[in-house]
Amino acid sequence: MRTVVLVEGESDRIAVETLTLRIDGALDDVEIVSMGGATNVRAFLSDMAKDVTVLGLCDAAEAPLFKRAGIAATDCFVCVADLEDELIRSVGVDVVLDVVKSEGHLRSFRTMQKQPAHRGRPVEAQLRRFIGSHSGFKPRYARRLTEIALDLERVPAPLQSLRRRLDAVRS
Repeated sequence: MRTVVLVEGESDRIAVETLTLRIDGALDDVEIVSMGGATNVRAFLSDMAKDVTVLGLCDAAEAPLFKRAGIAATDCFVCVADLEDELIRSVGVDVVLDVVKSEGHLRSFRTMQKQPAHRGRPVEAQLRRFIGSHSGFKPRYARRLTEIALDLERVPAPLQSLRRRLDAVRS
């Protein structure tokens, strides 16, 4: 049976796909679909064949949309704020800063930290804002944080639960 994991955006797709490839080495019978926003979940579900297992990964604020669209709570995996927040907490600030540095963006991040709107905010919140503020950064950092920086013993809870559910569906 084919399994589809509906995710809100491209960075979520990249993170789930990268993690799955790291753990399993393949995406056999699993398709990770970026919907271009959680508001599209109902439309994507209406296009699914009946013999497909549908799972979802979303931000806490978007979970009601997934529920109303018909994805069961046992098949929907919810990130506290968003997946970037989950990854930053799992990987840790120091490691994320090392990745930002390796990408050549540390100076830009430090400049953003000095702006009045960001002064005094927790570094985790600053990093989340930084990753989401530049075109292409969310997918780039989603890949880097799950591919290189994420210790497989510290996978964020929503991704761990999704992985367990995928294993159960495939067995």
